[in-house]
Amino acid sequence: MPGRPIIPPGSPPPLAPYSPGMKSGEALYVSGTLALDAEGQLVGENDATAQTRQVLESIKSVVEAAGGTLADVTFNMIFLKDFADYPKMNAVYAEYFPQPSPARYCIRADLVKPEFLVEIASIAHISNG
Repeated sequence: MPGRPIIPPGSPPPLAPYSPGMKSGEALYVSGTLALDAEGQLVGENDATAQTRQVLESIKSVVEAAGGTLADVTFNMIFLKDFADYPKMNAVYAEYFPQPSPARYCIRADLVKPEFLVEIASIAHISNG
């Protein structure tokens, strides 16, 4: 089943050849999302709380553009530059994903640019009717 790209209005220009989201059937795959505004500028320099909020707002816009809500997200892959930022990320994450929360994992990783502290990719399942 071919997918269709999901590109919400106000999406930042991609840093590489990818779509913000790809929907195939009821599955929505949201690309690894960084803290960028509509002009592609970093939001929240040295601030994991602000970056997490920007990342989750961007993911929310992709999910909504595909016809869903954050309640449709079933899995999140979280990447942190530094585990010292885990409590900050987790506090914001809990605001967006209350119980029952999606499955997830969180790892420490070098991100595409040193100024990025948080990256999250998501999978959602959105009913077509």
